[in-house]
Amino acid sequence: MAYKSDIEIARGAQKRPISEIGDKLGIPGEHLLPYGHDKAKLSQAFIDSVQSNKSGKLILVTAINPTPAGEGKTTTTVGLGDGLNRIGKKAMVCIREASLGPNFGMKGGAAGGGYAQVVPMEDMNLHFTGDFHAITSAHALLSAMLDNHIYWGNELDIDTRRVVWRRVVDMNDRSLRQITSSLGGVSNGFAREDGFDITVASEVMAILCLASGLKDLEKRLGDMIVAYRRDRSPVFCRDIMAAGAMTVLLKDAMQPNLVQTLENNPAFVHGGPFANIAHGCNSVTATTTALKIADFVVTEAGFGADLGAEKFMNIKCRKAGIAPDCVVLVATVRAMKMNGGVAKADLGPENVAAVKEGCANLGRHIGNIKSFGVPVVVAINHFVTDTDAEVEAVKEYVKSQGSEAILSRHWELGSEGSEALATRVAEIAESGKAQFSPIYPDEMPLWDKINRIAKSIYHADEVLADKKIRDQLKLWEEQGYGHLPICMAKTQYSFSTDPNLRGAPTGHSVPVREVRLSAGAGFVVVVCGEIMTMPGLPRTPAAETICLNAAGEIEGLF
Repeated sequence: MAYKSDIEIARGAQKRPISEIGDKLGIPGEHLLPYGHDKAKLSQAFIDSVQSNKSGKLILVTAINPTPAGEGKTTTTVGLGDGLNRIGKKAMVCIREASLGPNFGMKGGAAGGGYAQVVPMEDMNLHFTGDFHAITSAHALLSAMLDNHIYWGNELDIDTRRVVWRRVVDMNDRSLRQITSSLGGVSNGFAREDGFDITVASEVMAILCLASGLKDLEKRLGDMIVAYRRDRSPVFCRDIMAAGAMTVLLKDAMQPNLVQTLENNPAFVHGGPFANIAHGCNSVTATTTALKIADFVVTEAGFGADLGAEKFMNIKCRKAGIAPDCVVLVATVRAMKMNGGVAKADLGPENVAAVKEGCANLGRHIGNIKSFGVPVVVAINHFVTDTDAEVEAVKEYVKSQGSEAILSRHWELGSEGSEALATRVAEIAESGKAQFSPIYPDEMPLWDKINRIAKSIYHADEVLADKKIRDQLKLWEEQGYGHLPICMAKTQYSFSTDPNLRGAPTGHSVPVREVRLSAGAGFVVVVCGEIMTMPGLPRTPAAETICLNAAGEIEGLF
């Protein structure tokens, strides 16, 4: 049987005018700022007006460590949202925006898949409403103003060897990781080492996703550290006088984007930090607003639960004052086989033994999530090649871990296929079983927080860091930043820092390469192993097959 591609399914969607989607949530038309007929931004006035409403139930969708076999976290998020609406719940979805870098690289889009997608799929995976461009521009403005300040006399006495504000671009471009800027003579400024990160790793992105409003946004932008003086004292964005203009550039980008699923259910798509190099969550504004206008909110955290879910609970929930009522952990039979040692080319034939062997990865994630005091349901995202015996093996294993697994066929059938999952998730969310608590307190020293994550979540034996890094952490504590949470930058493919080490490894170490203070976002970034904050393109980028057909339609975009 031939299945339609995601883009073919999305192109055939029977979309409703975005005003009708807003009606479902009680959003008056004057508070929707349309971008065409099928997407709109939500006004700040409406956001402010609903803050006194009772909050709905929050459901977090996370996953096992990603494999080339695929897991389908966003697909499950969308499918579950549709399923909840199918059983009569007033539910909406909150997911992140897509970055152009992986779209043209290898990861693909971020709109879901099959019959569990958010539309307009092409728009969302490309320029959408311009939020990422606004973030890139605001970031670039600060870069320009910083170098301009140095050029015109450097009143702040910035040590040009200690400029920590890197540039960003929303594309995978390894050649920009480390550069020398301002070459060409006196008129171009003072030559110095510089470099680019991808836009999703920008502190501006993190701030936009964690800010509670425009005033908070401007304050956080002002608190960003851009450089140090010769006496090692920090220079802030507010010292460069850039925060106000950056806020102006980000004013519209702060407003959540309302779109719809294939089944015409509402979805907020807003913000897009990667979970392997940033905190990996949809914006606080979108999630908290959704909780005020829907009874159930389904949101996702990026990559596996060791990254996205950990950061969702230790960073986002801590900052926003929210807590999940239920966590859905996505897994596939195919991924279990890969974790059990089966090559991608050999995933087709039934292999129950490999499934059982690979379930160790799933089990560790279940235990980790439970350590936050929240109930876990495993969603087995169905593939047509799955056999009954393989599915049953996963269910039995999950049962042995004190949780339950439910087969969901949302990719193939939409909400009809996710009805069973939605029913059980709603029951758990409404039961009040969740007793959420972060795994470390604010007052714990930074080094101890890093160790707590490494040992409790990654099951590492130790954290390796030289004296320079430990001294840096102590200095930040002395400067008043010791209360901040930790944002680990680590490979998404393994619990360890070795991307090739699948399953549930033990006896490994976590080497810390550098630490970065994101004072505006409000966390300390810990860069581990060989993880890059500017990814590169693969040997054969997806961009090579993306084009327009004779009808002017996009081809090759998934």
